[in-house]
Formats: sequence, structure tokens, C-alpha cells
Amino acid sequence: MASVKALSASDDLQFYSFFERVVQDLTAEEWGDREIAVAISRLRKVLEYNAPERKYTRGMIVLASIRELLPLAMQDVETMERALVVGWCVELTTLCILMSDDIMDKSEKRCGKHCWYKKEGIGLDAINDSFLLESCVYRLLRKHCRGQPYYLNLLELFLETSYQTELGQALDLITAQPGKLDLALYTETRFKSMAKYKAGFICFYLPIAAAMFMAGIDQEEDHRNAKTILLEMGELYQVQNDYLDTYGDPSVIGKIGTDIQDKKCTWLVVEALKRVTPGQRKILEENYGQDDLDKVQKVKQLYEDLDLSTVYRQYEKECYQRQQILISQHANGLPKEMFLSLAHKISKRQP
Repeated sequence: MASVKALSASDDLQFYSFFERVVQDLTAEEWGDREIAVAISRLRKVLEYNAPERKYTRGMIVLASIRELLPLAMQDVETMERALVVGWCVELTTLCILMSDDIMDKSEKRCGKHCWYKKEGIGLDAINDSFLLESCVYRLLRKHCRGQPYYLNLLELFLETSYQTELGQALDLITAQPGKLDLALYTETRFKSMAKYKAGFICFYLPIAAAMFMAGIDQEEDHRNAKTILLEMGELYQVQNDYLDTYGDPSVIGKIGTDIQDKKCTWLVVEALKRVTPGQRKILEENYGQDDLDKVQKVKQLYEDLDLSTVYRQYEKECYQRQQILISQHANGLPKEMFLSLAHKISKRQP
């Protein structure tokens, strides 16, 4: 997904290397307070097992955007270090959402290895671990950004983004209730709302908005314009996730897709419902949301019969074109290249 043109290989290495600093900041109490030493040690294990395995692309967007938004003379060591901290706050916010999502979806793998809750001895204790990760975000912001003029804006941004993402998760769960399949709920409107709240805010608006606040860009109009562009990217990103869940190679994408078994309101099933005959709709009614490989295959075959791969490629092309228009209309004073490079990166995205 990331990043904009300003990043280099050394930036990537710097961001990854900074993770150890993050861990040290969050676990320093392990050595000073015996009462909670065991709990802090657990937190260290949660961080070290989960965070380094990710691509940390959302966090890198913060760093890249700061490079675009601030003049070179203002990109001093302290400023760029705070950008690294905020980038990791974005990553930890994402991680705590994904950890709980894995539990709700009963997922087996994440980033090519067992989900945290599937590890021996963890189980549903992972719920509290996800809470811990979210709390870590605010400890890091307080430690590194408390004296900055944008501190309050960052706090409100992270709190609001968590709320928005959890609303998106609620829409997802409400639509795919256990033991119940109501295809009437699987509408384009519902999908777009879920994409906006599950992906648009946390994957795209959060890292760019954080960088904007850090660069002193806090006018509502500027953020409204950025949001208009970035939420469109979020919709494409969710569509790509849905497509890869069904068509992606698990050895490449790092997880085994279960959207069909979990009767998710994906872009694929919404597009299928637009095109099915009464007989084909019956196939969906009888097979969608069933944890049975034969039934899953029947749904996949229906997608093939409807040629949804071609529909997907056309959608991706049209979405990229819409993004170009939105950028030309709404960048307004913000560096267009910051948006253009990001749009180019996610178009024809590979896992």
C-alpha cells in the first residue's frame, strides 16, 4: 500500500529498526516495578510476536507524508523521530484491531504464521492483549508528543479513528450474524459503508491526517478535502482485500481466506447478487456462509461463471480514474504528489 515517493530503502530500515525503541519505551517498567513485571513481560511478547511480522506500510505513510509536507530545513532529527513514533502508533492501532478481528473471524493465520490467539496458552486472553496494544498508543503519544502543539489533535484523531473502525466492525458482524443468512442485507450501500469505516479511516486517513497535524495543517477544510480523496482509496483497498481473500494464494498473502465461510458482505458477493439469475441466487442461498469446502467451491464456481475477475479489473481501473479526478479537485494547497503516488501504489496492488 505505501508509500509516497519520498521514502527510500534506508527509511524502511530506519522505521523497522525503531521498533526496538518502541518496545523499550513501553516495557521499561518491567525492570522498575515488581508488581507488574510479569504483565509487562507479557506485553513485550505480544509486541515482539505480532508487530515485526507486518509490512508496517501504514506507519511508513506517516514518515513519507512528513517528508512531503515539511520543508527540508524543518525535518530535523527530533521531528523525524516523532514521525517514527506516530507511525508506530498507527501500526499498533491497526494491530489491536486485527488481533480482535482474527478472534471474531476464527482466523488461523496472519502474516504467514499462527494468529496470536491460536498460540498455545493464549486463547481468548488475546482480547486483553489487544486492549493493551491500544493503550500503548496513548502512552507513546504522551511520552513523545505531549509538549507539541498538535498533541491534542493527535489524541482526538486516534480516538476517533478507533471508534470509526469499531463501527465498521459492528456493521460487519451485524451483516454476517451466526446461523443466519439474509442476502437482502448484502447491498452496495452496506458494503461501501463497511469499506469506509473498516478500511478508509484507519488505512488511509489516519496516517495522512496525523502527518498533516504534525506539519501544522489543522484547518477543517484541508482535512475534509484529504478525507474525500483518501476514503475513495480505502474503498478500493477493501475491494482488493475481498478479491485476494478468495483468489489470492495463501502462501503469498499470508492468510487463508474465509470470507465465504464467514458469510462476509464482500464486494464479490455484492457484485454477484447484481448479476445472478434466480437459479444462481439459490446457489448462494444454499452454499454461502457454510463451513464446507464443497459448498465454498460452489460459490467460487459461481463467481467464475459470472466472470467477476473481469468485473474486478474494470472496477479497479475506474476507481483509479476517479481518484485522479478527486485529487485534481480536492488537493487544494496540499502536495498532489503525496496523493498521486499513493493512488498509483495501490492500483493493481499485489499482496
